[in-house]
Amino acid sequence: MGTLGRAFYAVGFWIRETGQAMDRLGSRLQGNYLFQEQLSRHRPLMNLFDKGPSVHRDAFVAPSASLLGDVHVGSASSIWYGCVLRGDANSIVIGSGTNIQDNSLVHVAKSNLSGKVLPTIIGDNVTVGHSAVLQGCTVEDEAFIGMGATLLDGVYVEKHAMVAAGALVRQNTRVPYGEVWGGNPARFLRKLTEDEMTFFSQSALNYSNLAQAHAAENAKKLDETEFVKVLKKKSARHGEEYAVLGSVKETPAELNLPDNVLLDKAPKA
Repeated sequence: MGTLGRAFYAVGFWIRETGQAMDRLGSRLQGNYLFQEQLSRHRPLMNLFDKGPSVHRDAFVAPSASLLGDVHVGSASSIWYGCVLRGDANSIVIGSGTNIQDNSLVHVAKSNLSGKVLPTIIGDNVTVGHSAVLQGCTVEDEAFIGMGATLLDGVYVEKHAMVAAGALVRQNTRVPYGEVWGGNPARFLRKLTEDEMTFFSQSALNYSNLAQAHAAENAKKLDETEFVKVLKKKSARHGEEYAVLGSVKETPAELNLPDNVLLDKAPKA
């Protein structure tokens, strides 16, 4: 049944392609272009001026993310869906094993009122939560930036420090090692425990593993994913007696998390 289903799918695909090709040919013979292909103009990587993004081959950049200009992404790092990294006025450097989660914005500044040159530098194994904004700042290795946090020009977050979700860190603020800062404006809340600081490294590793699964799925061709959809519909109609080719029902071993670690669950401030 699997072979027959694949054959039917291939024949249907080529019939549809032939019909579209004939429609385009007919439109051209009539002297106009009634049929237009709708192609996405989105480019995840885009050069700007004389600079272009540099992404390590082991890094994951989601198809809806945007990396523009002077942006460098290290190995095993991940840039998730809807992120914008805009290295137009200065450079953005992201280390290894770091994750910039969905809808986050990373930008730079040519200079600020004090005249400082402000690239954005993010170290190794850093977690940047969903919808965070980082502007001309530095975040050291294994730090944790909570969801919706904003870091303004000149902010410096030291290793194993945490900026709580929703915090606004004002210009030129330094967040010391092992401390949690939160609020608007952000201020010192408490010291982190050793277990919490260990969690930061685990969080980064979790996202590196998860990114591999997303990269594999995004690498699939359109006809392959469409074929799996067809088989899933057939299996839904006929029950579990038909195996769904290409589907994965179990979590890959490398994504199984320890009992005490939950993805996206940061220590409370």
